[in-house]
Amino acid sequence: MGRPPRISRRSRWDYRYSPYLYILPFFAIFAVVGIAPLLYTSWVALNDWDLISQEGAFVGFDNFAKVLGTSTFWVALRNTVSIFLITMIPHLVLALAIAYALDRNIRAATFWRMGVLIPYVVSPVAIALIFNSFFADQSGLFNTWLTQLGLSPIGWHTDTLASHVAIATMINFRWLGNTALIFLAGMQAIPRDLYEAANVDGAGAGRQFFSITIPQLRPTMIFVILTMTIGGLQIFAEPRLYDFQGQGGPNQQWLTLPLYIYNLGWRELDFGQASAASWLLFIIILVFALLNLFISSRIANEGRSKR
Repeated sequence: MGRPPRISRRSRWDYRYSPYLYILPFFAIFAVVGIAPLLYTSWVALNDWDLISQEGAFVGFDNFAKVLGTSTFWVALRNTVSIFLITMIPHLVLALAIAYALDRNIRAATFWRMGVLIPYVVSPVAIALIFNSFFADQSGLFNTWLTQLGLSPIGWHTDTLASHVAIATMINFRWLGNTALIFLAGMQAIPRDLYEAANVDGAGAGRQFFSITIPQLRPTMIFVILTMTIGGLQIFAEPRLYDFQGQGGPNQQWLTLPLYIYNLGWRELDFGQASAASWLLFIIILVFALLNLFISSRIANEGRSKR
């Protein structure tokens, strides 16, 4: 038998370095549209920035102190976290239920799976117009139903909690189908042998869901929770379009941090404070994401240890 052919140096280099060349375009674009603006914003946050001259006096961390010293920032933070929590909990439950239903043997499964994505492709402006007619204080559909039932109408645009529920409903309507399909992909990756063995043991559908589906979906749930945390703390379109003024309510009932940053930059033209608030939002999102990752990973590890 002859010697096996030796791998050339060019082939070794191709094997070792070609994966990095394939992913290089992503990181190059990310550096241009992600890292560079982030670094530029950090410099603007340290200056009393002027939009026209593109420069300003260096003020250090004064912009951060001014932002943290205003009550508006803390109201916006409270509203952002409130809307995020009201959105996230029912969103996960409903998305799991929809994905579980789509994973069953139903007729026209492809049609239903495509149908849940329809709200996702609809423009946020169109969704806001539709739901504003539902949640109007005087002539809204929901208040009309409540009045017909003999109940008092709800101040969807005056009550803080009611406005948060309305905005969370808009967000869930748009993103629920997308999350359900992610869960569906995770469910279809679960080996069917586990369900067959459970059927032989006499386990019902509910027992299979909580004993097989949920434990097997832990990695997918961690991914969904992280992406929801990052996106949920950056909600801008729905609060911005919830009324015609777009400033977060007459008494800042639904003013979120991204909307607060927008008002600082483009209404008050204070780009130094707007940049400082943007960095504070970045830190808050990072803390929430790491906290969710820690809790989710801890739950997942405990589930594996019990097997």
